[in-house]
Amino acid sequence: MSAFFGLIGRHLSHSYSKMIHSEMGCRDYCHKELEPEELEGFLKGHVFGGLNVTIPYKKDVMPFCEKLTDEAKGVGCVNTIVTDKDGLLSGHNTDVDGFLWMAKNAKVELKDKKVIILGSGGAQLAVRHALKKAEAKEVITVSRSGENNYENLSRHYDADVIVNATPVGMYPHSDESPIDLSPFKNCSGVLDLIYNPFRTNLLVQAEELSIPSANGLSMLVAQALYAEEFFKGKKLDEKEIPRIMKIISNSTRNIVLVGMPGSGKSTAGKLLAELSGKELIDTDEEIVKDAEMTIPEIFEKGGETLFRKLENEAVIKASAGFGKIIVTGGGAVKTDANFLPLKRTSRVYHLERAVSSLPRDGRPLSKNADLEKMYIERLPLYTRFRDEIINVQLNARDTAELIWRDFCENSCN
Repeated sequence: MSAFFGLIGRHLSHSYSKMIHSEMGCRDYCHKELEPEELEGFLKGHVFGGLNVTIPYKKDVMPFCEKLTDEAKGVGCVNTIVTDKDGLLSGHNTDVDGFLWMAKNAKVELKDKKVIILGSGGAQLAVRHALKKAEAKEVITVSRSGENNYENLSRHYDADVIVNATPVGMYPHSDESPIDLSPFKNCSGVLDLIYNPFRTNLLVQAEELSIPSANGLSMLVAQALYAEEFFKGKKLDEKEIPRIMKIISNSTRNIVLVGMPGSGKSTAGKLLAELSGKELIDTDEEIVKDAEMTIPEIFEKGGETLFRKLENEAVIKASAGFGKIIVTGGGAVKTDANFLPLKRTSRVYHLERAVSSLPRDGRPLSKNADLEKMYIERLPLYTRFRDEIINVQLNARDTAELIWRDFCENSCN
């Protein structure tokens, strides 16, 4: 019987583990979904080379491990099992070092800091152990009904670091956020264990407040590398962590184009789709298709108010996908409700072009408008939405290649 390498859990359809471990050379790695009543039979009936464990079985597998590392005992759960040279199952926990790598990579200092962990479930166990290892000064666990809860959170507004170990904000419930960061005036780091969406609402707010932050992708990949070290019985190069993070974010994160009407978004979007192989979604085209009216007809029927409503619906729908090129209308940034859907799943590029060269034909709001005034009014909005500004080149392909190069290099940022 060949040894099994893979991940066990209950619902694994959205897991990146197979992709991650394949990139590390574990080509036969696979996912195995188990119901609770199947766990014991699976663990006793298979030969394991290496096994990763996720929700909800990290505690349940512990009685089947003949050996437990001090880390696993200290955390109180196991996320990695290997068969040792004596044929015994050895339980490890690599989430601790995965979390510490996440904090280090985000340049979030933990030593001598007051840290709040949001959530009292299984995820916080490894975080708490990691914080002890990092010599945090004080660690507070906040839960819905514990001594420290969301009703008396104000007593901890002096916290230095906030860690979200809850599922609040996770896809498909991305509109939620566990807390408002604005009262935490001393906050110097926000770490969110969620990696889908790329930026939770909590992380978007951290960016707006200029607080160093990170999502859970770095922890996910780091803990996988440390698990793979147990599988292979040797140290691996930590440079693999950012390399694999880029592979995942390049394939799953959206590219969004914003900018003035006529700035070249549609042309650049088509060329980007060719360069990247990603699906192209033009929100103006989606509006026309769903409304079964042209844009001038929509304006004639309900004015800009109706158009912006339909545009918001198109933006939300497009942003719910992954690995897309999304071209927005010039005024999409005027609708505040478009901000979070676009920021959560995408790297947003602002295409900048001289106002004097912007075309007007076929653009209801540009035809008789003072484009210089429009640009001045919208520039703060483009600045807020964007992750990067791209000066439109004379050759449209050069513009698309600029965006694609930046995305390949910075999709994790």
